[in-house]
Amino acid sequence: MSDLTVGREGRKIMRFTLPMLIGGVVQQMYSVVDSMIVGNFIGTPEEATRALSAIGATFPVFYALISLIIGLASGATVVTSQYYGAKQIDKVKASVDTLFVILLISSAVMTTVGLLISEDIFVLMRLPKEIIPEAKLYLNILMGGLFTALGYNGIASVLRSLGDSLTPLYFLIISTILNVGLDLLFVWGFQWGVAGAAYATIIAQFVSFAMGIIYINRKHKFLNINLLKLKVDKDIFFKSVKIGLPTGLQQLFVSVGLFAVFGIVNKYGTNVIAAYSVAGRIDALAIIPAMNFSQALASFTGQNIGAGRVDRIQRGMSATLWMSGLFAIIISIIVVIFSKFLMSLFTDNQEVIRIGSEYLVIVGSFYILFSVMFSFTGVFRGAGDTIITMLISLLSLWLFRIPLSYYLSELYGEQGIWMSIPAAWALGMIFSAVYYAFGRWKRKSVVKR
Repeated sequence: MSDLTVGREGRKIMRFTLPMLIGGVVQQMYSVVDSMIVGNFIGTPEEATRALSAIGATFPVFYALISLIIGLASGATVVTSQYYGAKQIDKVKASVDTLFVILLISSAVMTTVGLLISEDIFVLMRLPKEIIPEAKLYLNILMGGLFTALGYNGIASVLRSLGDSLTPLYFLIISTILNVGLDLLFVWGFQWGVAGAAYATIIAQFVSFAMGIIYINRKHKFLNINLLKLKVDKDIFFKSVKIGLPTGLQQLFVSVGLFAVFGIVNKYGTNVIAAYSVAGRIDALAIIPAMNFSQALASFTGQNIGAGRVDRIQRGMSATLWMSGLFAIIISIIVVIFSKFLMSLFTDNQEVIRIGSEYLVIVGSFYILFSVMFSFTGVFRGAGDTIITMLISLLSLWLFRIPLSYYLSELYGEQGIWMSIPAAWALGMIFSAVYYAFGRWKRKSVVKR
């Protein structure tokens, strides 16, 4: 555990971020490896392109189904970090129990919903008919392992709330190596196609979740997570919902927005869908540093606002802008220069490579905007001021990016869709900076002093 309320702010945040950064890259390798192995080891080039499109189409659906859960869970972890910063250990235990009750109940509900609507939702997205069977199969298998996937992320969030960002990394490295091995066995060896990639993912996630539970119960006995004996603290539950629900709604509206964007992409055919899916995997890797600095800053803010140290939060924010921004610039240069090479790691289809590299050049040139925006939202989430992050997200996505995607796609084809992404980041960054300057987030602590 690490006390983030003392010591040099920038150094603390960097040391806290680095394990998360490595872990974020490793965790993202689940989907990257799935796509690489599917793209290179399934049948003919046409079959591989169809499989890549199916996996890519599954992402916004899966994300939509778990978005509310992620939001509610994030509320509980904010509460945990603030109570830990205030040194109220009994409340820390109660908030962790409450987190896992939320995860258990909500994942059971969403698994049922996902299995019932899996085919209809792809039809609604206007996914080409030849892709739907594989997309449905991939999604159904992922939904079967939903609780263990969320459970690992819950364990990792709890440890980060306590200032420990290194231990979750060890579990993740082990499970990712297992995932790669199982991917090769199931997809290449057994020829199970997209089903093999999905099975490999859920088995590996179960292993990381089990290791996390065992570790916490041995090393942090005051938490003592027993899934059969969880207790809900009503006060903490409602505080978690108050903080987490806006984030969950934000994630839900974002995922529905991704449906709308995917609907625009789908009209351009299988090659564009596959290119968008693969480039999105690379994109997700590229923005990991910004997201991890944001998560670290959220934990840093949570502990320090619980301790009444707003001055440290402001200095931490300044340091994070510099560090995260430097990472973003370096990654932009790499992605833009090597865009075609990166795409070729996933597919031999030259048209898919061309389209995907255009996406990476357009979007990858502006990662700095995403980095700055997420640094601000890290402070807001750590302080418990999640309504504003929801409003900014909805404004930049629904009132700006989606209409702009429709308009620009009519003028420039699929490239117009790519152009709308950095434009939306710019708008979100401006609104976040203005709200941070007003300082309303400073009065959002849930801890009574």
